[in-house]
Amino acid sequence: MNKKATRQAYGEALVELGKINNEIVVLDADLSKSTKTNMFQKEFPDRHFNMGISEADVMGTAAGFATCGKIPFASTFAIFAAGRAYDQIRNSIAYANLNVKIAPTHAGISVGEDGGSHQMLEDIALMRVIPRMVVLSPADAVETKKMIFAAAKYKGPMYIRMGRLDVETIFDEKTYDFQIGKANVLTEGNDVAVISTGLMTNEALKAAKELKNKNINVRVINCGTIKPLDDETIIKAAKETKFIITTEEHSIIGGLGGAVAELLGEKYPTKVIRHGINDEFGQSGKALELLEKYGLTSKKIIELIESNL
Repeated sequence: MNKKATRQAYGEALVELGKINNEIVVLDADLSKSTKTNMFQKEFPDRHFNMGISEADVMGTAAGFATCGKIPFASTFAIFAAGRAYDQIRNSIAYANLNVKIAPTHAGISVGEDGGSHQMLEDIALMRVIPRMVVLSPADAVETKKMIFAAAKYKGPMYIRMGRLDVETIFDEKTYDFQIGKANVLTEGNDVAVISTGLMTNEALKAAKELKNKNINVRVINCGTIKPLDDETIIKAAKETKFIITTEEHSIIGGLGGAVAELLGEKYPTKVIRHGINDEFGQSGKALELLEKYGLTSKKIIELIESNL
């Protein structure tokens, strides 16, 4: 399979959007080369704004652009967007219900060598608790581009979580249909449902393929939208399978696993196993080695399924 980082697809999508929509503006916090917004900067220098190492100003200025009818995409690393600029996101953007797209890169443990201080493992939890905020997490480059175009059409605040690492392409650009609030069933099965997001969707698919050889049928559900959840698809899976596993490159507290557990606790109580980063920080290391160390692999998903059937 081809590999491409979601941040790379983000930069490419911004350029495509910029060519068809003059209202698109992009803001960055002196990280445009890493977030790939430099691609937009090269094509549309008058619509790209480097705010310097001042994330609060990025969000505040993005809010200002939105009040003037522009569609701002505000980018930096996830640790700085969701963490350092939380107050501005909550009060200047979401509270005012402004049409700002917060689109950070370098989320999760796969940031790698930058270490625990830069590996944002709590951003989904922080963002989904904010009223009016839509939270998206693409699985590959194709889904990223579809999300960015959907984000530009959507009216309201949105958080789009992207990564640094090159990831395998899962979806076909011509046939994949991304819709905000809609999950995608990628494999059918009634033994267990694995609800995944981000780069863990590929690991879930690998696990399902291997387990099929053992006559264990896994329903893999890619949850590109974490808020609002696709209640119907998740509840249906809970009713038709023996248990649910959620898997994400994020803390098991407050992320996709928390959202699914909250939904099913109210609507259809069933066993939910949350797979992700346990209650701990990351550390410096090569991305693939860290994913292995923290158990974010198909092997671990298989172990969880087999030990609970």
